[in-house]
Amino acid sequence: MPGEIIDKPNPPPLPSRLPDETLNLAADYPRISLSENDAQSLKDFQQAACYIAGAMIFLKDNVLLSRDLKPEDVKPRLLGHWGTCPGLILVWSHLNLLIRNNDLDIIFVIGPGHGAPAALASLWLEGSLQRFYPAKYALNNTGLHNLITGFSVPGGFPSHINSETPGSIHEGGELGYALAVSFGAVMDKPDLIVTCVIGDGEAESGPTAAAWHAIKYLDPAESGAVIPILHVNGFKISERTIFGCMDNKELIALFTGYGYQVAIVETLENIDVELASALKWAVSEIKQFQSAARQGDPVVKPRWPMIVLRTPKGWTGPKKVDGNFIEGSFRSHQIPVPNAGKDMDHLEILQSWLQSYNPQRLLEGGKPAESVVEIIPKNDFKKLGQLKTTYDPYQPLNLPDWKPFAVDKFDYHSCMQETGKFLSQVALNNPSSFRIFSPDELESNKLNAILEHSGRNFQWDEYSRASGGRVIEILSEHCCQGLMQGYTLTGRTALFPSYESFLGIIHTMMVQYSKFCKIANGVKWRGNLSSINYIETSTWARQEHNGFSHQNPSFIGAVLNLKAEAARVYLPPDANCFLSTVHHCLKSQNYVNLMIGSKQPTAVYLSPDEAAEHCRKGASIWKFASTDGGASPDVVIVGIGVEVTHEVVKAAEILRTILPDLRVRVVNVTDLMVLMAASRHSHALSTSEFSEMFPEDCPICFNYHGYAAELQGLLFGRPGLERMTVEGYKEEGNTTTPFDMMLVNRVSRFHVAERAIRSAMEGNELIRNQSDDALAWILDRAEEAKKHIQTEG
Repeated sequence: MPGEIIDKPNPPPLPSRLPDETLNLAADYPRISLSENDAQSLKDFQQAACYIAGAMIFLKDNVLLSRDLKPEDVKPRLLGHWGTCPGLILVWSHLNLLIRNNDLDIIFVIGPGHGAPAALASLWLEGSLQRFYPAKYALNNTGLHNLITGFSVPGGFPSHINSETPGSIHEGGELGYALAVSFGAVMDKPDLIVTCVIGDGEAESGPTAAAWHAIKYLDPAESGAVIPILHVNGFKISERTIFGCMDNKELIALFTGYGYQVAIVETLENIDVELASALKWAVSEIKQFQSAARQGDPVVKPRWPMIVLRTPKGWTGPKKVDGNFIEGSFRSHQIPVPNAGKDMDHLEILQSWLQSYNPQRLLEGGKPAESVVEIIPKNDFKKLGQLKTTYDPYQPLNLPDWKPFAVDKFDYHSCMQETGKFLSQVALNNPSSFRIFSPDELESNKLNAILEHSGRNFQWDEYSRASGGRVIEILSEHCCQGLMQGYTLTGRTALFPSYESFLGIIHTMMVQYSKFCKIANGVKWRGNLSSINYIETSTWARQEHNGFSHQNPSFIGAVLNLKAEAARVYLPPDANCFLSTVHHCLKSQNYVNLMIGSKQPTAVYLSPDEAAEHCRKGASIWKFASTDGGASPDVVIVGIGVEVTHEVVKAAEILRTILPDLRVRVVNVTDLMVLMAASRHSHALSTSEFSEMFPEDCPICFNYHGYAAELQGLLFGRPGLERMTVEGYKEEGNTTTPFDMMLVNRVSRFHVAERAIRSAMEGNELIRNQSDDALAWILDRAEEAKKHIQTEG
């Protein structure tokens, strides 16, 4: 069957079978009158920005069309996305007017981040590029030339919005996260509004589908508001969108059910009046909800405003090229005139199109005309590209000392239970700058002590609404990640605890965020941010009751693959070390912190002072468990992770009993990065420190919580790799017992003891002569354990 053929531009959706009365659910927002000056300024700003955006995609010279275009004026490689740009510029122009008239703090989050030309053109016109890049993008001929010719080439702005873009708090690559980021940004920012454009392609993604519900977690007494704009231009790269094929009745019914009041903006010949009116109405609705909540009488289930904006894809661009529709079709998604540098007919179309924006009048001499800038806020710090919240917002936490929450050495305590008590105090100390975003797992993960002083913040639940809770639980890891990103990027600190096996759901979100921050760290005008902080618990080692699907430590590898400047992975061995680690991570900046610990009671090996020192070093020799007496050991056994460290300690006890002549050194590693070669990470042990802990003539047996290949990769570059063996999780498990999980993955005390003997006996005749009986004893005990598990469970 041949592919579909678009026989008309901007085809309307098929009519639905919903009753016409459904339209009565839409917002009947009052239409305002625009002054002649404002109406002209909106048009001129849109025209100027569309010209610049189009020129950025195509031109490497003659950027103001001072003469007819020649093939050599066109970039040899055409990169960029035109189709979304006119709609984004339309919204940008109206946000300018809204801010100017109402003195608002607004952030513009652009879901279609590939529409970077629209943002960059607007930022140049408002002078924000000049402020942050004065030598390169001034409001003159040279600055405009640099912007247009440098787009999507080395040394210029990339084709997607990133952290080099003033005003941005969202990486514009992978789609789906803009809405959740927007809601996270306004939490605990009572005067902030985020306008978020969600493209109708992005709206098909799972993360966006869940994020629409974030209004249900927004308390207007303490937080700002989001104005979502669903931009329906009808097409993706080569196909129509789901939302573009829904008529107004269907869209109104869907989003009304979600809790929104929907304003439809679609009349192209009157689009400026409709959009200006809809935005003014939206702000009015927001102010009413906030006023009621802040006076102690919050509206139950407020219908928050949102806008459905219908404009043709590639609006104002070429109508047809080579007989194919461009405007109002998928062909305008990226490059509307694909052969402009090679085909004279295409070049003529390009020139005619760009000339239609009248750049000579609007950008005379490389400077925006007065009519273009009339709608732009006069206060520079209110401009969309210069709001300080977007680039230098960091607020450090008021952290309590963790040691009063510490527990006694040699007792048994849950890392999570004790950490929950500490986090409860963190929340009390920071009622507007700390939040926990979690799937529905706080109780299960034994972090529920925080709920003693701070409830959940779920506004549609009569038992938790309007209570200022610091905890948001929503069963969407994507939403938790997006909310945490928005909250962190606007200056606050957040924590994301999760079952270990399911944190991998947000792997690529975490990577996208890290890319944003990597670039941001090299942008001199951006300030520091809190680290993003993950707690993994309910780990594979204690998910024997939930079975194989709940056993997956792969998120460790995802973090390890980040740049060394960002990646931090901690596996504290006990409750006191976990407390020390959480305290450290919550005050750190610019990292991705992953902390892994047990929710079940486990042994406490170190006092508070010892734990603090151990965590400071990242690894240390545990003399209390070792049998080498401080002398040169025959073998080093290393635990990395709570349960596998317990097995290492127990293995040392076994060896002390059955093979007392074997000198065993026990080492625990709590900061995984210390094992990397000294040149590869700032936390790495120096070569001499590594050799002192792990003597170069001594076999080393690592017992690791994650996949063995991860640790083997970290150790690459250390001396004597041939003497090191690594065991870790092997994708073995099911519904079984905790100790069977150790056995089937070969990280049990018996396997560690066996490895230690076999490694040491190769270079030690005394041990070799005693090894047969010792190994037989170990194998007998392991078989007994297996039989007991099979018969008793």
